[in-house]
Formats: sequence, C-alpha cells, structure tokens
Amino acid sequence: MTFHATILTLYPEMFPGPLGTSLAGRALGEGRWALDAVNIRDFTTDRHRTVDDTPAGGGAGMVLRADILARAVDAHADGRPLLAMTPRGRPLTQERVRALAAGPGAVVLCGRFEGFDERLLEARGVEQVSIGDYILSGGEMATLVLLDACVRLLPGVMGAASSGVEESFESGLLEYPHYTRPVEWEGRTIPQVLRSGDHAKIAAWRQRQAEIDTRLRRPDLWERHEGARVGTPSGARQRTEDDQ
Repeated sequence: MTFHATILTLYPEMFPGPLGTSLAGRALGEGRWALDAVNIRDFTTDRHRTVDDTPAGGGAGMVLRADILARAVDAHADGRPLLAMTPRGRPLTQERVRALAAGPGAVVLCGRFEGFDERLLEARGVEQVSIGDYILSGGEMATLVLLDACVRLLPGVMGAASSGVEESFESGLLEYPHYTRPVEWEGRTIPQVLRSGDHAKIAAWRQRQAEIDTRLRRPDLWERHEGARVGTPSGARQRTEDDQ
C-alpha cells in the first residue's frame, strides 16, 4: 500500500518543494509514496475564481468559503484521513505521525487568510492539526512538516530500522545527546562511557541523559512521562565528570 498525500491548496507550485529532495524525494521517485497538489481555485464557479469572502460579523481579513472547499474535499474524499493545518488545531505529536504513516495517507487542507469557514470543518469531520504555537502565512509550510514527519517513517525510507525508534518523543523523552570523532575538540572530549565498549553502561548512560535533558528542557514532557508534578527533581542536574 502506497502512502498517498493529496494537498488542497491555493499554491500547488509549493509542492513537492523540499519533499522532492533527500530521503523523501528519493522515496517519492521510488514510488514508496505519492503526492498530488490540487488547486482549490479549480473548484470555483465564477470567472474571478473567488475562494474567499469577508468574515461574518465583521473584522479584518478574508475567510475561505465552505462551499468551495467542500467541492474540493468531496472530489478527493476516499476514506483517507482528512486534515486541516491550522493553529487552532490539536498539536501534532509523534504518536499521531506514526498512526498516519501506518495508514493509506491523507487529504490535507492548507489554510490561508483568516482560515476556514467553520461549517466546512464540522460538516466534513475534518481533523484540525497544529504544528506549534505560532502563526505562518498559510498551511503549506505546516503540511510540508507533517508529510516529512510521516514519509521518513515509511518502510524502506530510512536506512537503519532503528533510526525512527531511538529518537526524541518516541519514548516520551527527548533523545540522548550524540557525539562523533574527533575524540577531543576545543578541549571537550567524548564522554568516556561512550568509548568504553560496554553496551549495557552505554544504554544506561543514554537513558539517564535523556531523562535529565527532558526534565530540564521539557518539564511538560517529563510530567506526562512520569505522571508526576513538575518540580526540580534531584536528577535534573548539570552533567558531571561521572557522566563524561
């Protein structure tokens, strides 16, 4: 089953963009996934190809019309998840990415202007997705992020099978720090444990560093991971010589 992404956008020329290079681009060329970028304006009926109108109740900006969007959605609805990229959506998580990557793909609506007429989202059961607490010019860049996160998990895309497992968020923690040659650089050395050849000690060190970094940098993740209140745990300390 090929992962198939259909993007409904006012700017189809933005795709595949960066998804046409590196791992995603190679996988696209090999047919491991497919991408269609569809212009929402193709579903308009007036000679000006109008897709938006002024907000009901007044206010700045324009709103994408429900009737136009519905025609675009209905033309491509085939059972795949229907997503809309919007800052009003639920935050995208690695768990959701994995679920999407394991499925047939998605139909993705890219917002512009002030966003979508809410009636379209309700009538078509659209899942609203956000990639962060900030505002972009449109949903296209967010869609690129979403698809990149999904495509890299498709079978055969990444070289090592473990590459998609030992990463930040996969276990509820941030990933442990990485090092490579040279052993010494600007007076800083690779931690001794990583040069010991003792795989059990290395695994324990990596787990400990992942916990420390998550406690310090992302207490929200640590709270969910531990099911405990956020505080300053005794283990949340700077790395010492024992860790090097």
